[in-house]
Amino acid sequence: MDLIPSFSVDHTKIIPGIYESRVDSLGEMLAATFDVRLKKPNAEPAIAPAAMHTMEHVIATYLRNHPDWKDRLIYWGPMGCLTGFYIIVKGRPAASEMYPILLEAFRYMRDYEGDVPGATPENCGNYLMHDLPMAKWEAERYVKYLESADKNRIFEYPKTERPTLEGDRAFFDS
Repeated sequence: MDLIPSFSVDHTKIIPGIYESRVDSLGEMLAATFDVRLKKPNAEPAIAPAAMHTMEHVIATYLRNHPDWKDRLIYWGPMGCLTGFYIIVKGRPAASEMYPILLEAFRYMRDYEGDVPGATPENCGNYLMHDLPMAKWEAERYVKYLESADKNRIFEYPKTERPTLEGDRAFFDS
């Protein structure tokens, strides 16, 4: 069997960022999948499942209600490795064009107060598995990273060289 595209990216070289993972043609429409990477794979602890679940609920609700994005959003959900999320949108915006809405969504998550949307037995298959404080902590960390990151490095998967993290070392060591 062929390796699927997301497994063909060298995960030892990925740093947190927003990457175009694939583009699919659905008749005359395109759908772009983005890798919204919060953690450096295999180098940082993964996001705790309960925090990831909460981020999925809050950010999905935010995006599906956003006046500019609700009609473009196809999917928002966690990666199985718990190092980030996938977002699938109609069309083919550049990864850099996804930056403002994703930064906005993670700021919303960071600042979120109240009940987790859809965290009831009637609305969720595992409604007890949520951790809002940890989700907010992870969102705060990602917001700080996105705001300070080298924009030349966070929108394209690394090619051949393993990136040095000198400028980001303090972030990863925190």
